[in-house]
Amino acid sequence: MTDKVKNTLLIVASMTALALGGSAIAGAASGGGSSSSNGNSASPAANRGPAGLPPQRADETLLTGDTAAQVRKAALAKVSGGTIERVETDADGNAAYEAHMVRSDGTRVTVYVTKSFDVVSVKSGP
Repeated sequence: MTDKVKNTLLIVASMTALALGGSAIAGAASGGGSSSSNGNSASPAANRGPAGLPPQRADETLLTGDTAAQVRKAALAKVSGGTIERVETDADGNAAYEAHMVRSDGTRVTVYVTKSFDVVSVKSGP
């Protein structure tokens, strides 16, 4: 085999490896392009909560932006020293929003917050 053929094969092999690697990274970053079986448009990994926290329900939506910030602020004011795991809408009718939290002693609570960002209740459990 000549040097020119060897170099050409090496270039083609390198480009193929780069293309496959880039494709794998893009697929991982986008959640693999698969849809969730629960009807939620988010990837299954996004629905999975930390250990002990149930996955996000299909009928509840993660909060973002100013609404998420206000719900976090209200929940942290009520459960001092706690850590927020997830803030989302509440489909059970307890309030408009809910914050899933872990208290400083490790116990889990759900803080229910109204649209005016007032805490209406804190219930034990995820």
